[in-house]
Amino acid sequence: MECAVEDLRLDVADAHLALAVAGQADMVWGHASLRDPQGRGVWMKAAGWGFEEIIPERVVLVSPGGEVVEGDGRRHIEYPIHTQLMAARPDVAAVVHGHAPATSVFASLGVPLRALSHDAVPFVDPDVPRFTETGDLIRDDRLGAALASAVGSAAGALIPGHGFVVVGPSLAVAVMRAVLLDRACRNHLAALSAGGPARWSDASEVAAKRESVWAPAQYQAGYDYLVRRARAGKDS
Repeated sequence: MECAVEDLRLDVADAHLALAVAGQADMVWGHASLRDPQGRGVWMKAAGWGFEEIIPERVVLVSPGGEVVEGDGRRHIEYPIHTQLMAARPDVAAVVHGHAPATSVFASLGVPLRALSHDAVPFVDPDVPRFTETGDLIRDDRLGAALASAVGSAAGALIPGHGFVVVGPSLAVAVMRAVLLDRACRNHLAALSAGGPARWSDASEVAAKRESVWAPAQYQAGYDYLVRRARAGKDS
């Protein structure tokens, strides 16, 4: 069991390092989580550390009630984002909450996200949900449950005035979706600044791309690349 716990901590640490390499870091804020296989809560980084600083010893197990039951360090205030999404979605094994600037800027516009590239494909069914109850911290179970309701069965949601959340059946998928949503928002903002967009993938092409472009192996390949880059950076 001890080996399994260390594996979980290493996986969560790698996920944060991958997010950092992808440009998702926001000083010490934002977090990724992994569902505990024994149902005890979520594994996530301890508060006070940046994505690029996470090592297995800085990963804690947080119970659904917010108690740190394994590991050293404080839990993040916004742990209910993770615990409530996983309570609402048995299919979800991992959650990422971040503050990539492009997501906040695009969310403020109130325009539909379009599939201008492969990046938006996981989210446009037909549009990425937006959680508009508050742009403040999601610090209690009621707000966490409301966010989970806004996400519904989608891959994630924008949170105007705050950031975004994405989910996945694995850390690889959740991390890659965080990266893709950021890129999709940046692409759309660039198109808007150029006077467009005028063309994007229609619903049938989006459906086809979900099966081909974003098959599980493709998510994993992108994630493995980010983890390799992160580890190479630590070794240099």
